[in-house]
Amino acid sequence: MKNFMSEFKDYLIVTLGTVIYVLAWTSFMIPNGIASGGGTGLCTIIYFATDGAIPVATSFFVLNAILLIIGFLVLGKAFGIKTIYVIILSTVLFDVFPRFDWTVSFDEKFLEAVVGGILEAVGIGLVLLKGGSTGGTDIAAMIVNKYWPVSPGKVYLYSDLFIIASILFIPGKTIEDMIYGYIVMITFSFMVDFVLLGQKSSVQILIFSSRYNEIADKIITDMKRGVTGIKSVGWYSKTDSNVLLVIVRRSELHDVVSIIKSIDHSAFVSVSSASGVYGEGFDEMKTGLELKKKQARKRLDRPEVKE
Repeated sequence: MKNFMSEFKDYLIVTLGTVIYVLAWTSFMIPNGIASGGGTGLCTIIYFATDGAIPVATSFFVLNAILLIIGFLVLGKAFGIKTIYVIILSTVLFDVFPRFDWTVSFDEKFLEAVVGGILEAVGIGLVLLKGGSTGGTDIAAMIVNKYWPVSPGKVYLYSDLFIIASILFIPGKTIEDMIYGYIVMITFSFMVDFVLLGQKSSVQILIFSSRYNEIADKIITDMKRGVTGIKSVGWYSKTDSNVLLVIVRRSELHDVVSIIKSIDHSAFVSVSSASGVYGEGFDEMKTGLELKKKQARKRLDRPEVKE
């Protein structure tokens, strides 16, 4: 019953986040001619380019369906039910909300961009906080990251820059429209980090529990993340134990906490931000050594010139 109520609350928050996210687009950005980044931004540009002939709901569903199929083929079962749920719910809401004409306009278009970016960040932040995703560039980033040592953050940045700039190909759109798109992107990036306390960064987790063996095994099995056991002594009880050290993406924090709670509800957990984590499963440490090695090999392979 506790697990059911926990999942119910998670889906309730994910649903609320999805509603806020879709409202940000259908009430603030799309009616006011603003297109930002991500998969929804691309669908919005398609909507503008076709003069409304291809609704955002249609292109959003098709785009994410294609990405999900490719993702399943390339990554396997890497997507949770919540992500699929959010994509389906978003598609329905993108079709339903515009019928009510809940357009919100201000005297300044700048305010429409800022408020739209804030609402989008709050909505997606709530979705990510409970282990969901809106698809789009999230799936693309996972696919790219599997084959190339490019961090997801760079994939988001480059794709957003390109998507927003592509609005210039639409007749009647100007550099001003592109700038408003970048304003939304910057506002969103700042606010989503604020909502999630740095969701795209990594966190270091210390777990104090007498059932550390079960917790460590489940984290390794279910999340495929490494766990380090550190010998410790409880100074009050004078008993030996192990403190578990786990480093994960902040988006995975909810999953780790859920695992801990399912095994030991009284466990003591400490979470701290990790500004830079390098190694397998995280960012690549770029030292320039590989480039130097390649240059050295080229020099060795180069035939000597005899005088």
